[in-house]
Amino acid sequence: MNQQNTTQVLSLARHFTVLLSPTPRGARLARLLAVGWMRDHEVPYGVMETATQLVAELAANAATHGRVAGRSFRLTLLGREGVLRVEVTDTRSERLPRVQPSAPEGDSGRGLLLVEALADRWGVEQGPVPRKTVWAELDLPNP
Repeated sequence: MNQQNTTQVLSLARHFTVLLSPTPRGARLARLLAVGWMRDHEVPYGVMETATQLVAELAANAATHGRVAGRSFRLTLLGREGVLRVEVTDTRSERLPRVQPSAPEGDSGRGLLLVEALADRWGVEQGPVPRKTVWAELDLPNP
């Protein structure tokens, strides 16, 4: 057998992307896969906790509001130049997310308020049709 010793250099200059079913199970899997990727890439604990919450909210929104039967949503994590970016893409470009006031007794409607509070920046990009991508960025601490 040919055995090789390799050393893997973990760098945030990588990305992770996966297609998931637009269901509650798909949203949970998005969160679990994101945590695994961030651990493998040694994302600092505080950033990882915040990014996990962002993934959970954006994936839940894609599974709830961006759901189209037979079409998956995509989770992408990008690490580059001091920024961790979370992207969730679904196929409901006609339904753009917006922050709305929620009823105090309501069970939903606070997801984008959390995203706005947790992320350093966030936004929505349309296209190509029929897709939209909701993204959130977190600044990484200087080493």
